[in-house]
Amino acid sequence: LRLGRGRGAADRGVLAWLCYDALVHFVLEGPFVYLSLVGNVADSEGLIASLCKEYGKADVRWLYFDPTIVSVEILTAVLDGSLALFLVYAIVKEKYYRHFIQITLCVCELYGDWMTFCPEWVTGSPNLNTSNWLYFWVYLVFFNGVWVLVPALLLWQSWVELKKIHHRGAGSGRKFQ
Repeated sequence: LRLGRGRGAADRGVLAWLCYDALVHFVLEGPFVYLSLVGNVADSEGLIASLCKEYGKADVRWLYFDPTIVSVEILTAVLDGSLALFLVYAIVKEKYYRHFIQITLCVCELYGDWMTFCPEWVTGSPNLNTSNWLYFWVYLVFFNGVWVLVPALLLWQSWVELKKIHHRGAGSGRKFQ
């Protein structure tokens, strides 16, 4: 909340999301990758393992080593988490590259979702529990949908802001190549 002091509601919301996003990538997905590489989540103990086991009730790939999931999570834990923090800095310090980082992060988030679920869909979702209301609608649709909806909204925000910048530059007589 302190990061957003003096900023508009949209930027405060974006900063809150980015802090949450980085936290999830570093604190949940990072340890998940570690647990998966040294064994498997199903045989692990601790809070993070318990959270992964609970999610594993909806998506069994989180319990036992799945190379696609682990590969995607390595990328999201390291790259997306770092980009989220870098974007927080860019917003707070009003850096010119804010929207470049924002677009990059959003594309990475959407790509991660796609690579997590598309292989399941094309194979008939054998690892997803779609018969249980909680697991399907809350764990799979809602929790993963947030990582589609928010990046899509942020992409739209960047589009609008870049369009404004372009029109301001074009209105001043400057030509953009």
